[in-house]
Amino acid sequence: MNAAERTHDIFAQALEQKSPAERENYLAQACQGDPALRREIDSLLRAHEQAGDFLGKRMPLPAVEIAAECPGTMIGRYKLLQKIVEGGFGVVYMAEQTEPVQRKVALKIIKAGMDTREVVARFEAERQALALMDHPNIAKVLDAGATEAGRPYFVMELVNGIPITDYCDREQLRTADRLQLFIRVCHAVQHAHQKGIIHRDIKPNNVLVTLHDGEPVPKVIDFGVAKALGQKLTEKTLFTAFQHMIGTPAYMSPEQAELGGLDIDTRADIYSLGVLLYELLTGETPFDTSTWRRAALDEIRRIIRETEPPKPSTRLQTLGDKLAEVAKHRHTEPVALSQLVCGDLDWIVMKALEKDRRRRYETPDAFANDVARHLNSEPV
Repeated sequence: MNAAERTHDIFAQALEQKSPAERENYLAQACQGDPALRREIDSLLRAHEQAGDFLGKRMPLPAVEIAAECPGTMIGRYKLLQKIVEGGFGVVYMAEQTEPVQRKVALKIIKAGMDTREVVARFEAERQALALMDHPNIAKVLDAGATEAGRPYFVMELVNGIPITDYCDREQLRTADRLQLFIRVCHAVQHAHQKGIIHRDIKPNNVLVTLHDGEPVPKVIDFGVAKALGQKLTEKTLFTAFQHMIGTPAYMSPEQAELGGLDIDTRADIYSLGVLLYELLTGETPFDTSTWRRAALDEIRRIIRETEPPKPSTRLQTLGDKLAEVAKHRHTEPVALSQLVCGDLDWIVMKALEKDRRRRYETPDAFANDVARHLNSEPV
């Protein structure tokens, strides 16, 4: 990353901070040891604020262009009921469909002001990716369209669920039951791969558990950063900018941390599945979350690419007083939990977390098969 790109990246990240205090903390870390860079960033921020005031007074945009949807708004045949979640460029609402059938659905739409060509292309790719898939553990796409202002949206089944880690802890599921749920998640990701789609952001918030007839059913959602393999998903140009890191650092594969995104294959999802299993077993991700809060972007990338995480059983031994709580959530005793994880489960998880993707499992099904062998007391 050259000086101009670094300046642009820090400036963009500073604008995203929610408060002056958070912005100051971020800049203190990002510009540490480089007062000239800090002065340049401060100058850009002042200019940005002044330009914003000027444009706000002299050239206000028409209200129809900047008004965001709200409960009660009709989009096509769907009435928005309430906002469920808001991401980087998309907002998901609970909506009501009245015809040809009456049902509650989830409607995802690009946020007002975020409909650039690249974002629209990525959003359309998500819509097409979901339409290709038909699996009981992947949220189904039901409809798609565009608002009167031209912003695309799609409608999918409403998954009334919670993140898989939260569900397992709330229900105090034993490790064997967690592994059974995880196997189903692997089969869902395998289905996506067979359709030529890489998820690239597998994490608990994107794997929800809902109840069907009292039985827990995991559902993989949000293929917003999916990458198509060998097929054109949208007519618009769709690419990952070389200096744009796609995914969530705690669950991101080393090759994703390279920023390029030009050679990402299905084994990136294997790594993320490994992190998810690690968390299901230990209650923690391989690297402590405080690591990501303290580190600058380049350091985060270095850790993901180069630092070997501890084995799950080793991580359990470092939890101290927290181990009792983690064991309680798994309906067992601390010593028993450590003994259960040590051995096959350590080996399975660390194989999925190999830095060299050639040493990981080739497919999610292969990953799931080893987990199943462990459950059946067979050699992995």
